[in-house]
Amino acid sequence: MKIRIITTGGTIEGLEYENEDNRPQEVNVDLRGFLEASNVSFEYVFDFAFQKDSRFISSEDRKLLISKIVNSPEDKILITHGTLTMIETSQFLGGHNLDKVVVLVGSFILGSAENSDASFNFGYAIHALQTLDVGVYIAMNGRIFSWKNVKKNSIANRFER
Repeated sequence: MKIRIITTGGTIEGLEYENEDNRPQEVNVDLRGFLEASNVSFEYVFDFAFQKDSRFISSEDRKLLISKIVNSPEDKILITHGTLTMIETSQFLGGHNLDKVVVLVGSFILGSAENSDASFNFGYAIHALQTLDVGVYIAMNGRIFSWKNVKKNSIANRFER
């Protein structure tokens, strides 16, 4: 089994900015290093899509994700994504009836922060990716949601059915 990890930026990668003009030039979280330190026994490949706060993800960006998923030889795809528009992206992807397992993951606390939920969410999403049937899902804070039945509770900082 080989997993393709498509990165798009967001809080999970330590990106924090108010507008496109002041965005950081490099990612602050080493997801590849997390996998190496965890001594995982599966193959994976990283695929950079873009580096954006999810507020700035466009329909063109989502089309790029579709292209990367469809053209990927792997049938298990993990997408790192900011939480602000994660649902919109999952709905866009879900509407394309992809014949793969696609899991979106992010974090509510900056990935570079000491108390971040990023590493837990990332590891949990990888586990979910290996056990789910074909479809598009969000894996956050120990729960899995179908793209058809999820909402974000910004007050409680969690996703819900």
